[in-house]
Amino acid sequence: MQTFLNLIQSGFASLAAYLAAHVLLCLLPAFFIAGALTSMLPQAAITKYLGKDTPKWISYPASAIGGFVLAVCSCTIMPLFASIYKKGAGLGPAITFLFVGPAVNILAITLTGVQIGADIAIARIVLSIIFGITIGLLMQFIFRKDEETRVIEESKAFSQDAKIPANTVIFFVLLLAVLIAGTLPIGILTNPIFQFNVDLGWASGLQTFLDSIVPPNPSIGIEGVSIQGLFLIGLLVLIGIAAWFGLNHVDDKVTFSTFLALGLITLTLIIASFKIVTIENGLSIGLPGKLFAEILIISTLWWMGIKNFEVYDMQDWLWETWRFVKQIIPLLIVGVFLAGVARVIIPASWVESAAGKNTLVANFIGVLFGVVMYFPTLVEVPIAQTFLSLGMHRGPLLAYLLADPELSVQSILITNSVIGRKKTFVYVVLVTIFSTLSGFIFGLLIQ
Repeated sequence: MQTFLNLIQSGFASLAAYLAAHVLLCLLPAFFIAGALTSMLPQAAITKYLGKDTPKWISYPASAIGGFVLAVCSCTIMPLFASIYKKGAGLGPAITFLFVGPAVNILAITLTGVQIGADIAIARIVLSIIFGITIGLLMQFIFRKDEETRVIEESKAFSQDAKIPANTVIFFVLLLAVLIAGTLPIGILTNPIFQFNVDLGWASGLQTFLDSIVPPNPSIGIEGVSIQGLFLIGLLVLIGIAAWFGLNHVDDKVTFSTFLALGLITLTLIIASFKIVTIENGLSIGLPGKLFAEILIISTLWWMGIKNFEVYDMQDWLWETWRFVKQIIPLLIVGVFLAGVARVIIPASWVESAAGKNTLVANFIGVLFGVVMYFPTLVEVPIAQTFLSLGMHRGPLLAYLLADPELSVQSILITNSVIGRKKTFVYVVLVTIFSTLSGFIFGLLIQ
């Protein structure tokens, strides 16, 4: 019974620390960016460069970029992949689109950088693009005869007239700026410009109580829950309630609850930007550069949303954002909880012996983890953090992160239904080889 209670406590401790930590400054903006990518960017503006007869120097970079801006996870990119392939995209560009999209989606990359490290996030982007293009070129070459005889459906997805409006580009850049200002670890953003102390006799007692419930343990990725974090968790609960009433039907109408949810989100981002530390007689409150940056950028976003877009444009954006939240957040909460449980169940010696060193075998095992232990978008990040805390080398860890969305059973089955058994087999083999090599090369570079 005590063992079961320890597992439950570890799971809830992991979840509480996760929700209270600085990931808010990456998750909330990332969801809004994902919604904007889906609702505001015309799909044809990207896919028009993926046609079967488009020059390689255009189609392959475009497919890599398109995978980034049009997809959020493997479940999202699969129908897009099927559509563009059947309606005129070359096999190579379509495969690059399929590989790169889930590997570099904005949500996962942001969370990877914040929780695991910028080195893994950058390597995930760079190596997935390089090897995604390489895999696409190899698939195009191997099956070049099949491609010559393939029948193409007529589609407007490859229209040459699709353009991205200037106000959409500016709005998207501002959303990215919110994300960058909140997460970029540079002194001008993270160091307090002003700092003052507030005498609060109860603060140290409350912090001691929080530490007893969720003991901080940075070695395994548990940062603990601060007083600021406790307040942010409370705001998240209020956001969830307001969003359920204000965003669940925002595609039909805008209500007071819609503005309440957006106001609470704005408040949460601003409060998360403070640097609040418990001291002996109260709290030390720092006002870092990112606080002022967030206030300026978010204010500009509010102004643009009201002045430069039609109401239905904003409704569409908020609806797509809310759709991603409903799809991902429940799975993410469960995944973080299970990651906390896994820290107690999985012996560190197992992970260390299997993938504790940067060898080709260890990286191949990391790829197998991605196949066997598939998790939905974002959930793979706390799971990867757990592997890291248990002794996995960062090379095999990258191999796992690259393979996880690509080689799941469901992804393989859907790919098979689109391009056939033979092409799917070759694709799976190539992804396995290049994911293993990616992890191995990265592991050599950081040694």
